[in-house]
Amino acid sequence: MLRNFLFSLFFFTGIIIISIFFLPSFFLPKKVVLFGGKLMGHWTGFCLKFFLSTKVIIKGYENIIKNEKFFIAASHQSMFETFFLQTLFNSPVFILKKELLLIPIFGWYLKKIGSISIKRGQITKDNLGFYDEISNVAKKTDRPLIIFPQGTRVLPNERPPFKKGASRIYEKLNIPCQPIAINSGHVWPKLGKKAYNKTITVSIMPKINKNLEKEEFLKTLENKIYSELDLIN
Repeated sequence: MLRNFLFSLFFFTGIIIISIFFLPSFFLPKKVVLFGGKLMGHWTGFCLKFFLSTKVIIKGYENIIKNEKFFIAASHQSMFETFFLQTLFNSPVFILKKELLLIPIFGWYLKKIGSISIKRGQITKDNLGFYDEISNVAKKTDRPLIIFPQGTRVLPNERPPFKKGASRIYEKLNIPCQPIAINSGHVWPKLGKKAYNKTITVSIMPKINKNLEKEEFLKTLENKIYSELDLIN
C-alpha cells in the first residue's frame, strides 16, 4: 500500500513539474516539447524501478525498423507504454482519443507535438478526414506514428479483437508496421493496485511488410501480438 502511494505521489508530481517546467516550450520549436516527452518516459521508468522494484526488459531491440518510414502498433494495458515508448523511438506521433486533448496542460502538449485525435464511436466531419490527416502527417515527418489497435487499455489476459481502424491505417499509409507486445498490466493495471518486484517486458517484433490485404494484415498483427503476450506473460 505504501509503495503504491509513494509511486503515485512521486510519478504524478514529477509529470506535473516537467509539464510546468516546459511551459515556455509552447513558444519554442516542437523539438523542445518532444524532449520533454522523452523526459517523462525516462521518469516513468525510474519511478517504476525505484518505488515498485520493477525491472523493464527490452526484447528484440535489433528489430527496430531503420532507414524507412514505418508505424507502430502496440498492445495497451496501462499508462506505461504511452510514456515509455517515447524513450525507444524517435518521438512517435500518437493517434489517440479526442478526450485526451481536453486535459489541461497535458492536452496542450499533445496538440503541440502533433498528436492526431479521433472521437471514438461517432461519425463526425473531423473523423471523416481522419485517415487523410494520418497520411499527410506520415508524409511530412520522419517520426513514426503509433496506434493501440485494441482501442483502449485492457486487462493482461483479455484478448479483444483488434479494431478494424488499424487495418485502414495500414492500407492508407502503405508502409511497414512495427508490432510491439507489452505486458505492463501485470504491474500497472488500468484499475486496482500496482504490483512490485515484477518485470515489464517490451517485445519489439520483426516488421510486417506493406502491401498485404488489410484483412490479412489485421489477422497477422493480432496473432503476432497475442502470441507474444502469451509467451511473456
